[in-house]
Amino acid sequence: MKMHILAAVAAAALLPGCATSPLGRSQLILFPEAEMAQMGAAAFSDMQKQSPVSKDGKSNRYVQCVANNVLGVVPGGDPKNWEVQVFDGDDVNAFALPGRKIGVYRGLLKVAENQHQLAAVIGHEIAHVSAKHANERVSTQFVAESGLQVAQVAAGANSPAKQQLFGLLGLGAQVGVLLPFNRKQESEADLIGLDYMADAGFDPRESVKLWRNMEKVGGERPADFLSTHPSSTNRIESLSGRMDSAMERYDRARASGRIPDCAR
Repeated sequence: MKMHILAAVAAAALLPGCATSPLGRSQLILFPEAEMAQMGAAAFSDMQKQSPVSKDGKSNRYVQCVANNVLGVVPGGDPKNWEVQVFDGDDVNAFALPGRKIGVYRGLLKVAENQHQLAAVIGHEIAHVSAKHANERVSTQFVAESGLQVAQVAAGANSPAKQQLFGLLGLGAQVGVLLPFNRKQESEADLIGLDYMADAGFDPRESVKLWRNMEKVGGERPADFLSTHPSSTNRIESLSGRMDSAMERYDRARASGRIPDCAR
């Protein structure tokens, strides 16, 4: 394991920007997807032990329905291969992890007013996974701290290093470590997620309403989602700039029969 990782670091040093994001941005990607999946699964298992899962069948069916529709248009996103869990907490938050894991907190369902707005959040989170943002963050941190054995940390006992790793994977406030995605990653997730929701037949215009709802939560204190997924001042402007294209995708999706009907 150690020699494998050290070799990857050496190669990365010679080939900076060794991968490309879905929107064409150069990325440092060191870890095999199988290894990232193991880390994501370990983080998700810890979350299920620490946070009560919702036993509300209606909420679980609703979130699963929205997620299935979005995953149905994601390359390699077969819904059968993903695990979706509603957590029974008031946090206005959601996450997706490598290893095909999605978590949605009950509090988010009060802010995302309809299936379209929930699809905006889920699409955004899936986009972080498909764009390999967690791999990029862990890879960058590994280079900065050469020698970190991330797989062992993920599977080991709780520790500051483990919390940091889970924060890098995308759990953020759920593990008490605020490690927000950077602005470039956030912008990518916004735009890729917008395309996903539109391709699935969800109204992309609702994404703008969703972010406005987020900003209203808690008055001066932003929603937890915005604490771990920082909202830049041009987020809505960026979404609006892509809206014409998203509406074309939405119209094509609806014309082809993709008309989600997820009952709350």
